[in-house]
Amino acid sequence: MTRTFNWKLVVKTLGVLLLLEAAFMLIPAVFARVNHIYDAQAFFVSVIITFVAGLIGLILGMRAPKHVTEREGYIIVALVWVVFSLFGLIPYYLSGAIDTYTDCFYETMSGFTTTGATVIEDLGTQTPTALLWRSLTQWLGGMGIIVLSLAILPMFGLGGMQLYAAEVTGLSYEKVSPKIGDTSKKLWGLYVILTALEALLLRIFGMNWFDAVNHAMTTIATGGFSTYNTSVALFSPAIQYIITFFMILSGINFALLIYVLMGRPRRLFQDEETKWYLVVIGVATLLVAIGYFFTHNDMSLSGGEEAFRKGLFTVAASVTSTGFAVDNYMNWHPLLWVTVFILMFSGACAGSTSGGIKWVRILIFVKNGFAEFQRRIHPSAIVPVKLNGKTLPQQTIGNVMAFMVFYVIIVLITVLIFCACGINFDEAIGTTISAIGNVGISIGNYGPADTYAAFPTVAKWVMTFVMLVGRLEIFTVLLIFTKALWR
Repeated sequence: MTRTFNWKLVVKTLGVLLLLEAAFMLIPAVFARVNHIYDAQAFFVSVIITFVAGLIGLILGMRAPKHVTEREGYIIVALVWVVFSLFGLIPYYLSGAIDTYTDCFYETMSGFTTTGATVIEDLGTQTPTALLWRSLTQWLGGMGIIVLSLAILPMFGLGGMQLYAAEVTGLSYEKVSPKIGDTSKKLWGLYVILTALEALLLRIFGMNWFDAVNHAMTTIATGGFSTYNTSVALFSPAIQYIITFFMILSGINFALLIYVLMGRPRRLFQDEETKWYLVVIGVATLLVAIGYFFTHNDMSLSGGEEAFRKGLFTVAASVTSTGFAVDNYMNWHPLLWVTVFILMFSGACAGSTSGGIKWVRILIFVKNGFAEFQRRIHPSAIVPVKLNGKTLPQQTIGNVMAFMVFYVIIVLITVLIFCACGINFDEAIGTTISAIGNVGISIGNYGPADTYAAFPTVAKWVMTFVMLVGRLEIFTVLLIFTKALWR
């Protein structure tokens, strides 16, 4: 017998999560009041609106059952990002930081999905309060709203592995503790520690505390929002190297990083995906750095260091979908910026804060292709596809193939829509990959030195949807539109 869909449970869970959002929104509100910034009132009003909405949801779902099924799990996870963005845009709108409702929603969704695409043409016109809230949205979205909420949902009589499985990136989820609540606490604990450590290092090497905290949050979240129009190019080489290191670190599966802290580093060093991720960064950096060195007419030692630093930083920012910039790569040789653009497809590792396809899927896709060649040559042979020495079940391989198909279909449809909106074909492709990979930076007029302020309105709404699809890795969002989920 099919159980009736439990809307009360969905409303209650969303209510609890809105209370969580209100609590984080209070941080910039208090910051503005303490520093006597004029938009403090707008943020406090936004906190009240969000808190009241969350309280209403909690009351309406007071008698909802505790157990979350897969159906409610998918719907909650898909809806929470939209709901968070709808309430998260209120401070921008009330304070006048961003002019239109469309742009407010775009900026907020770009923040929560850690895409990092912005419609703000001059960050110098923004208050520190607005900049702090931008960074906080990325930091919340980096590890995941649901992963954070699972640490507190049991206080409200809620919980469920279904929520965790629907949000965590990659093919599968890995628990570092028997209880999912303990797993989420450890993940977020590591997330906070890495953020604090990076902020401290950035401060020691010359950033002020405000910039250090903001850049630490958006680095660990692999989001890319900066407090300056020039992104990270403004800062010293030492700071750029620190941010590069933490970008690469944040692209690794956080569960494996926890195993390292638990004294079990072999789990990380034997992981095939991590090895390929680091190898690709190394090889791509070498190619880009050499290309930059020989095309910028500076054959000195300092020129070599600059080529290596900018090459490593740009490659790391692209692979991890962070989107920071130390230079406008659109001014580089076409071969170099095309290489950077191709890297945006990949993403980093499953279970990290990065967007993109993820290297584990690319590995399985390639391995299955070579296995298919072997099957063609030896039709009667059984040729398994292995990852980390283990044979993968056919269901996992089928999952990867389906993901790749849907990924291409969504990219093609989005490119067609963008072209219909009057965007050039190359820029349509670039912005689509940027959106679905949660990268932020693109090519052409939407490269690292530009914004999406002039992007057509319809295209902005489409792009926000594609950002969400990319953050939740396609299936969680697309399932909402299937009849099977609602039956």
